[in-house]
Amino acid sequence: MTFSEAAGPDADPGAPLTKRDFEALAQFRFGIRRYLRFSEETVRSHGLTPQQYQLLLALKGHPGREWATVSELADRLQLRHHSVVELLNRAQQKGIIERAPDPDDRRAVRVLLNEAGERILARLSALHRDQLHSMATALTVPSWVSTPADDVDDAETGPSPGD
Repeated sequence: MTFSEAAGPDADPGAPLTKRDFEALAQFRFGIRRYLRFSEETVRSHGLTPQQYQLLLALKGHPGREWATVSELADRLQLRHHSVVELLNRAQQKGIIERAPDPDDRRAVRVLLNEAGERILARLSALHRDQLHSMATALTVPSWVSTPADDVDDAETGPSPGD
């Protein structure tokens, strides 16, 4: 769900945020950071970098097939082409991916998980799934529907001490 979908069809994107909006946004951001920290620590404890885990996940989760091209990975990982090539070089040296020529396009290379990559990805992804289940409420997209009562509550309470 996108933030605009969470806001609902009647939401005014230009409306000022309420105190509750800021609290919800801060809580959501805190949940994201907690999850990312968990992910980084978990992945490193299993001998991979966070970028290598993201690469494996992008390969396994690529829509409709079990491989991707360098350009597709660059898009999925939001990296530049040459950065993906460097990441692939390190992952191949680590023995978790393979490259194969694309039989349909001699200019392209298919990047695939190998057996070792599949095993480590399965282990790490199960841990990530379990963590997401335990954090379900912290990672719920905030509802941006502000009611008149929210505005009254904010006006009545005023700024918090120390603000």
